[in-house]
Amino acid sequence: MSSPIRVLATDLDGTLLDSDSRLSERTRVALRAARAAGHRIVLATARPVRTVDSIFGSEPLFDAAICANGAVEYDPVAGRMVITRPLLPDLAADVMKRIDDLLPGVAYAVETGRRVLHEVGYRYRPSLDSERYPVHTRAELVTEPLVKLMALVPSGDPATAWARLSASLADLVACTWSVGHGRADRAYPAILELSAPGVSKAAALADLCARWGVDPAEVAAVGDAPNDLPMLAWAGTAYAVANAHPEVLAVAHHRLPSNDEDGVATLLESLIR
Repeated sequence: MSSPIRVLATDLDGTLLDSDSRLSERTRVALRAARAAGHRIVLATARPVRTVDSIFGSEPLFDAAICANGAVEYDPVAGRMVITRPLLPDLAADVMKRIDDLLPGVAYAVETGRRVLHEVGYRYRPSLDSERYPVHTRAELVTEPLVKLMALVPSGDPATAWARLSASLADLVACTWSVGHGRADRAYPAILELSAPGVSKAAALADLCARWGVDPAEVAAVGDAPNDLPMLAWAGTAYAVANAHPEVLAVAHHRLPSNDEDGVATLLESLIR
């Protein structure tokens, strides 16, 4: 007999949110009902805490959030954010130098936990986050421990860029990248997200569930992008939304409707039934 699901961990963009980064009313109702029925909801996202707050507001729709791909843990009840695995400034500076030697033309930004600092050439402006500030020198990016370093690569393909860099960097940092979400008329640049060694959604979720006394077999995870793969492998039951990357669809135990069809809401509703 399979274990009952006590924790549902879900990615946000392209998964729980629709393609305009909105939380549908059906999903909001389903989250509320699932928590009332005793299920714990964990958000697992590359986004920072501040944009999670802007999406969900003050309503208690989740129990914890894993942000920045697992480098940050957020307790919405206590309003407490903890950088559990910081990227140290000297390491970030060394990583940028190594990238420059191998892949010229990269522009950088950093997430500090409170804001994004970016070079002028770093042109990506994600939705729902206005806490972005340009710097005049690269040294200004690495004055404190960081959540992550973001590298806008010129190739247009983050997988190809990482294949070129991984021999030099794989032992120093964890690397993830997301896929473009939203309408087809939007262009999404290629960005490598570089974190401290050991950072992943899976590691952060495992730490959280260990404190709650929850076994992996009692966890379901939902995702759509390659940065969700470790979490899907760790959880006892893995779900992919229909719009997911082919690698995610290949490993998932079950497939849900797409993010624009409230796929995660259908899962939540089935758990309640």
